[in-house]
Amino acid sequence: MTKDKDKQKVRVRYAPSPTGYPHVGNIRTALFNWLFARHHKGSFIVRIEDTDTARTVEGAVDAILDGLRWLGMDWDEGPDIGGDYGPYFQSQRLDLYKAAAKRLIEQGDAYYCYCTPQRLEEMRAEQIRLKQPPGYDRRCRDKSAIGSVLKVMSGLKRVVRFRTPLEKQIAFTDIIRGEVTFESSCIDDFVLLKSDGYPTYHLASVVDDHNMGISHVLRAEEWLSSTPRHLMLYQALGYKPPQFAHLPMLLGKDRSKLSKRHGAVSITDYKEQGYLPDVMLNFLSLLGWSLDDKTEIMSIQEIIKNFSLKRVSQTAAIFNSEKLDWMNGVYIRNLSPEDFARVTIPYLERDLPSSVERPLPVEYVSRITPLIHERTKRLDEVAGLTDFFFIDEIEYQPELLIVKKMNRELALKALETAYLKLKRLHEFNDESLEGMLRPLAEELELKVGQLFGTLRVAVTGRAVAPPLFQTMAALGQKRCVRRVKKAITALKEMPEKPEGE
Repeated sequence: MTKDKDKQKVRVRYAPSPTGYPHVGNIRTALFNWLFARHHKGSFIVRIEDTDTARTVEGAVDAILDGLRWLGMDWDEGPDIGGDYGPYFQSQRLDLYKAAAKRLIEQGDAYYCYCTPQRLEEMRAEQIRLKQPPGYDRRCRDKSAIGSVLKVMSGLKRVVRFRTPLEKQIAFTDIIRGEVTFESSCIDDFVLLKSDGYPTYHLASVVDDHNMGISHVLRAEEWLSSTPRHLMLYQALGYKPPQFAHLPMLLGKDRSKLSKRHGAVSITDYKEQGYLPDVMLNFLSLLGWSLDDKTEIMSIQEIIKNFSLKRVSQTAAIFNSEKLDWMNGVYIRNLSPEDFARVTIPYLERDLPSSVERPLPVEYVSRITPLIHERTKRLDEVAGLTDFFFIDEIEYQPELLIVKKMNRELALKALETAYLKLKRLHEFNDESLEGMLRPLAEELELKVGQLFGTLRVAVTGRAVAPPLFQTMAALGQKRCVRRVKKAITALKEMPEKPEGE
């Protein structure tokens, strides 16, 4: 057998808990696992760790899987598609955890604990008062088997705890952090099975990672301190442990833990705000990993080809929202006009006023979106940039029609003259509009910017809008003429300012 064939196939897992919607930090962990698997032509497994029944959020599983699908992160085994190592919900694997706990008890590596929640609370309060490190005081560790039977018969609830060696060094090599050593004296006798029969993360993850043949565990830095517990369990159960890699934390710009006060934190929020999935993959891949010290825009194929845990940083990664907006803008500008129109339609359908008829005509949208293509950073901006193209009646303040160094009379004359010429224009396209309106400014002895500024407000209702001629051509002759007429009326009805103002 060749050396390559002796190598264990890479099998990694993303194991979210459905206690909320998928946080970008959690998705970053999933992404690094997925990239590692795809780079090594291995398997990416999705396993739902749904044993915390009290905190499970309805709809969270669907949101997690939908987030992965939106990002294009396909899985080789898991919910919906199954696999040889299922089931892929921990709530359907309880017999495996109970069997492991029973085995550990029989070996003397675990024991039943009957301490009540009240007793544990009093114990922690006393430890805090004495400024002692928190942890179980091992009261039930050496209780007799007879005493345990009597307690069961009396109906007392019990948990299963691991019998942590009192004096032992636990050392392992983290792929990212190197050699790491813990003293068992700093680790309490942690719970394996809760009183409701459900496992804790420690037991369930070890049993499942072994039974599913997981070769590498890539997870958040916060789980580093749990690794010695897991290694002790692997040893007690006679399992070969996987290789561990603990990924750097995600921080906000103020270097505090990423939270809602830094902006959106759910991947669902970023989708709704109009970030492109390829952008999120590119951006998240750079949170703790880099190709070099300058490359930022990369296709997913380039990232997969170059991904290596050797280039994952040990230091925390900063989630910079401004950089994400910049990157999204770059990707949007690189879209073809057809693709840009296509991706904007769902956001227009969602965000335009209810008075606008749906479905939107694709051909009309395709005429409008090129006008705002260069200005768009997020797709949820598109409706706000283009709503005047879709609504019949626009509202604005008449004062906006009087641009810099003009008065009401000049603005009124400009609009009335333009109104007559626009009505008579035989071809209503951007070339004919420019050919008519530029000379008109000279005829009216106005600067081009003055005339165009007044007309822009008249036909769009805003002082800042896409290029005037293309905008008017897209709006069409009837709508532009009607809006200019309305602007003339608004100017005439505008109350005079008192002298001195």
